[in-house]
Amino acid sequence: MNISIQTFRVISLLEALSFIVLLLIAMPVKYLLGNPELVRVVGMAHGILFVLYILGAFVFKNTLNWSNQVLGVVILCSIIPLGPFYVDRKYL
Repeated sequence: MNISIQTFRVISLLEALSFIVLLLIAMPVKYLLGNPELVRVVGMAHGILFVLYILGAFVFKNTLNWSNQVLGVVILCSIIPLGPFYVDRKYL
């Protein structure tokens, strides 16, 4: 799997933004307006981006000589809103 740092940064950005859209727009639309369609669409996109982010993190563990601790932080940041922005600033 050949992936550039720039590609991983884009995936990271999109993953973070899709998570924010899912939490702040799609979920309220589902529960306040009774329309679950947006959750399906954004949720699917976020799920795919999440998997790509995790795979990219494992690829870059070796490429960027990350320790297991750094890899753990990068993966943990994937489940925290705005976490990928922290990874981008600190580790990429």
